[in-house]
Amino acid sequence: MGKHTNPNPDEAGAEIDPAWECEGKGACELRQRRFADTIMPHILNFSVYSLPVPCITSSFICWQIAAHWYGSCAKAKDFDMYAPNASFEDPLTHAQGVKQIKSAFYSLSKVFGESKIVEYHIQESVIAPGKKEILIDNKQHYKLLGKNIHMISLIKLYVENDKIVRHEDWWDKKPLRNRDTVSFPLVGRVMEMGRRGLMLATHAMMGFGKDPSSH
Repeated sequence: MGKHTNPNPDEAGAEIDPAWECEGKGACELRQRRFADTIMPHILNFSVYSLPVPCITSSFICWQIAAHWYGSCAKAKDFDMYAPNASFEDPLTHAQGVKQIKSAFYSLSKVFGESKIVEYHIQESVIAPGKKEILIDNKQHYKLLGKNIHMISLIKLYVENDKIVRHEDWWDKKPLRNRDTVSFPLVGRVMEMGRRGLMLATHAMMGFGKDPSSH
């Protein structure tokens, strides 16, 4: 799978996911649909709910790139992709359960003036019957106090029975630091506790996963 950037789908030369066959605008057929193709509209800045069905099922979802989960505009429906006891973890927070995951992503708009994924590459593999691993190698952009921040990341999604059970975000593509990945397990345990503590504070600040009224 090639690299995806954020071109206008009407522009000539816009890159097309090879999993699709297209003959003119709005006339695309899927050769082999991956689970990642279902998830990406929720991760990326592209509202599948406002488009007609033919567009939703076209390669348009692979062209529109900037964050949905990561773009401070996640909707309640986006979290239907998670299993009820799913987890999300990055170097700062560790969320357990869908309500805490909602709090983690809803809080982005409280911290950043702007956030989006500007480039990504997907790799999907079956690791066991009914289980998949999806790797999203990506570049993220944030604006904090007027300052632009650019970061590379590796998003890892573990899927069971078409639901995400674990979502990890490795900043700078470095493994999360915990008791299993640092030299001193006690130090790793303290790091884990710190992420859980910050998540609990964020969860309380965001109304314990309450969906905004506009969502």
